Amino acid sequence: MRKKDYATGLMLERVHHIAIVCSDYQASRNFYTQVLGLHVLGEVYRAERGSFKLNLGLANGGQIELFSFPDPPPRASFPEACGLRHLAFAVTNLEASREWLELQQVKAEEIRVDPETGLRYMFFFDPDGLPLELYEEPRGPGLSLPDP
Repeated sequence: MRKKDYATGLMLERVHHIAIVCSDYQASRNFYTQVLGLHVLGEVYRAERGSFKLNLGLANGGQIELFSFPDPPPRASFPEACGLRHLAFAVTNLEASREWLELQQVKAEEIRVDPETGLRYMFFFDPDGLPLELYEEPRGPGLSLPDP
């Protein structure tokens, strides 16, 4: 057990899960499992809410909870609103990822370079218009992220 250290506040370890509400459950389920390749950890229909809850896993142990609710209001993305701006996923090959998305008929924006890190990234959208980002992180011997 860890010693309590109130001087540093909360001891957050990592993001456990991200919850997403979708308008078309089957379309979003297909997108997150078939296009993005997340694996299903569990799925339940909650009759009292008229809602599905789908737990999806990422390779590093992170999770996305996908919810359906009857008639959710649309997401405010344009112009950007307060709250969650986008989700970013790390990849090691941005070109291959972009080609895969195009084969799946998912429109992706042009690859850009982050002026602060020098790393490349691009955006695309889920079926409800939630902005998703792919951020290329180098891997392997001698490769590392630039110093901040």
